Amino acid sequence: MWKLINGSLVQTSDESRIKFRTNISKSILEDLHTLALEFDSHVNYLIENGLKNVLTQGVITYNKETRPKDRVQYKTTYDKELLENVKKFAKEHHLYINDVIEYSVQFIDLNNIKNSGYRNRIE
Repeated sequence: MWKLINGSLVQTSDESRIKFRTNISKSILEDLHTLALEFDSHVNYLIENGLKNVLTQGVITYNKETRPKDRVQYKTTYDKELLENVKKFAKEHHLYINDVIEYSVQFIDLNNIKNSGYRNRIE
């Protein structure tokens, strides 16, 4: 992100975001990459949107028996507060964070996602 300081643009890192590594289904990631390209966004923005919607509902119906077998390691950044809420939500529902992430993909609101230029915003 960029900040306007004394009439000059200065590039800074967004301190509200943190790095996080998890394992996610490879097929889900491929679908998210396709959606991100189609809607001019990034995969982590899509995931964040779905997670926010799941947290808003406050309910999750997840069958642990149907966990995907094609999980791969996925590293990206997330909003710090959102990730903390997801961790708490997963613990309350006796799930792993990656289970909640995979479940949340079906709740992505494509009409309300950040575009790929969001990270280059000026504040």
